[in-house]
Amino acid sequence: MVKAVVAGASGGIGQPLSLLCKTCKNIDDLALYDVVNALGVAADLSHISSPATVTGYLPKDDGMKSAFTGADVVIIPAGIPRKPGMTRDDLFKINAGIVRDLIKGVAEFCPKAYLLIISNPVNSTVPIAAEVLKAAGVFDPKRLFGVTTLDVVRAETFVGALTGTNDPSTTYIPVIGGHSGETIVPLFSQAKPAVDIPEDKLDAITYRVQFGGDEVVKAKDGAGSATLSMAFAGFRFAEKLIRALKGESGIIEPTFVYLPGVEGGAEIAKATGCDFFSVPVELGEGGAKKAINVVADANEYEKKLLKACYEGLGGNISKGVEFVLNPPK
Repeated sequence: MVKAVVAGASGGIGQPLSLLCKTCKNIDDLALYDVVNALGVAADLSHISSPATVTGYLPKDDGMKSAFTGADVVIIPAGIPRKPGMTRDDLFKINAGIVRDLIKGVAEFCPKAYLLIISNPVNSTVPIAAEVLKAAGVFDPKRLFGVTTLDVVRAETFVGALTGTNDPSTTYIPVIGGHSGETIVPLFSQAKPAVDIPEDKLDAITYRVQFGGDEVVKAKDGAGSATLSMAFAGFRFAEKLIRALKGESGIIEPTFVYLPGVEGGAEIAKATGCDFFSVPVELGEGGAKKAINVVADANEYEKKLLKACYEGLGGNISKGVEFVLNPPK
């Protein structure tokens, strides 16, 4: 039996993510939690003829406790999109507070659950989660993941369009670093099978992977950001993790983890100067089994990208840690 929770299930990412989870044959019990509309989303999904039972929960009547208790996997897309007149700092404080409070619930009601953080900014919200779990005495680095799979999915898609492959997902492209702008570093040189990207197109495709979210925001004309593709990416990672937890071997996916707590991670942390970093991670029955050092094999072009990544990422991580240790008033 696998119980999965989507925390933030009524939002733009949460609803399509919950739909995908309902279709997953490896999920038996699906709990949907949100501050509004979770009961309606659950009722709607419950009519789909797939194995998982679906239940919605609101904060009242100990809804968080009921939703989280017994959870094996908790996926957190909760948060608000940036609104007109809102600064990035305003947005950070709101979403950081939402994630902090949800993680407090995890620490209390399902401390052994595997946590998948989608809520942006991932570069800061994952360190926030780690600090909250540390304070509660239940932090296990092998169970905490920042979902950066959308960057991988975009790299696969954009390279596929360039090479003309029928199925872009068959090309493995490690995308490492963080999950925003210049902290995102696609390692096209390590693609399998190898891809030939013309030199005059390399800057453009790299930029598109790093800032692909802007395309969606612009196309939606103020009506939202990347929700459907993010839901797909979040589900892809969750489904792979569940398969690994059930004993399937050889599953590797880039994810943003606390490197010192994962086998092979200390070497990468030393090389990057960052304790949190997205690298390909082998997933196993205990979660993050091994971090794979692809940083060492980056070519000269990629090393320049990584230098900018390290500078930006360090500040993002510190901001998340500081939010928990010295909360804004």
